[in-house]
Amino acid sequence: MRFLVRDRILGIGDDYWIEDDRGNKVFLVDGKAMRLRDTFELKDAQGHVLIDIHKKMLALRDTMVIERGDEPLATVRRKRLSLLRNHYRVSLADGSTELDVSGRILDREFAVEYDGELLAVISRRMLTLRDTYGLDIVRDDADPALLIAVAVCVIHLAEKEREE
Repeated sequence: MRFLVRDRILGIGDDYWIEDDRGNKVFLVDGKAMRLRDTFELKDAQGHVLIDIHKKMLALRDTMVIERGDEPLATVRRKRLSLLRNHYRVSLADGSTELDVSGRILDREFAVEYDGELLAVISRRMLTLRDTYGLDIVRDDADPALLIAVAVCVIHLAEKEREE
């Protein structure tokens, strides 16, 4: 599955559409402005909320929480030691599953892996438009909404870290 993410340059909030490889709008990332904590909703094309994403208020390291409905789905945080590249750990709510996200996050060039197996690749390399990047989901049984939410989290955390 291939999705195209078109970054929004100007506007209130961080709203942008994610399209499939045929140009159909599939997901909307709805950034909520004027909140105490960074908050996003991932919606389908009809406007139904699929996933809630928010920054955890009290944490030693910046942490984003992903929820489906009122149920926790995953937490995303930067790994402690990652000198050369950006590395993030995604801990799923089942307590035993962890995804590894690594690469040049700010350049939109990174991979999402589970136990050494590639799940998704986020890349600007093959695209001609500067404000667009692709999200290629490699495994057919992967949850596209979860992987998109993970990409939103790691990009947001990396951008916040760079601002500080």
